[in-house]
Amino acid sequence: MKKMIPVFLLLIHLQVSAQKTDFLKIRKYRVSHLDEQLKESSGLDLMNGQLYTFNDSGNTPDIYQVDRTSGNIIRKLPVQAENKDWEALANDGRNFYIGDFGNNAGTRKDLTVYKVPFSEGNLNTDVPETIRFYYPQQKEFVPDYGQTDFDAEAMIYLNGKLHIFTKEWSSKATSRYEIDPEVPGVQEAKKKESFKTGFMVTDAAYFEHRLYLIGYTKKTEVFLEVFKETEPGVFFSEAPQKYYLGSALSIGQIEGIAVDGTGIYISGEKFKVSVTHAAQSLYFIPKEKLKD
Repeated sequence: MKKMIPVFLLLIHLQVSAQKTDFLKIRKYRVSHLDEQLKESSGLDLMNGQLYTFNDSGNTPDIYQVDRTSGNIIRKLPVQAENKDWEALANDGRNFYIGDFGNNAGTRKDLTVYKVPFSEGNLNTDVPETIRFYYPQQKEFVPDYGQTDFDAEAMIYLNGKLHIFTKEWSSKATSRYEIDPEVPGVQEAKKKESFKTGFMVTDAAYFEHRLYLIGYTKKTEVFLEVFKETEPGVFFSEAPQKYYLGSALSIGQIEGIAVDGTGIYISGEKFKVSVTHAAQSLYFIPKEKLKD
């Protein structure tokens, strides 16, 4: 029994550390309100120094380049694919990866990532390559809105793999799954690790051995967690730095994050509850405002 005590104390320490939260209210870091065309901005990505986003389900299948300093739309890039529920955007420097895997009800069996070649500032106009996958842990597909743990809105590209982070409504946690963008047909998403975030993860970004997860609670609280990469592609072995960013009632429904050497870009779609609403917005937090 005595041999178990150090492990138990370590687990307690990690849980307590994970609960320490700093305040970094982002309302004062708003760059601008986004154009009405981006009222449902649901993914954000930096590629070759340029910022890109798109809208989620029910909108046209287009990627938008937006100005980093003003939030203005620079141009619209059509994608020859269905936008069933686009939720995440990543890239490998040569291709965009569009995560069409929003799954609020937990019933989808057509989870998809579109691979779209991108060069000299232009998308390939051909029909993109389709990467399909499934969660082997999911055994039932009965509609369960707001309770499923097999929804996802976050993805990064790293070490030749796509890493998908689930939005676990019931568990208030996230799991990291890996899929291989080079594998044809339908593949099994491989579960690698999980973490109790305390909120639903809506986007992810990776930069310089750190993983950034952003999301919100059902009480409209918006949080950011920053994890250190302890081994190649491993993030959840240490407690993260956690920040409270504000309420969706004032900053919008935050669903996009992108990071580079200058800081963090965050986007939120329009959020409306009763008579209260927040416009779709773009935020930028300078690097020096974050803890090392």
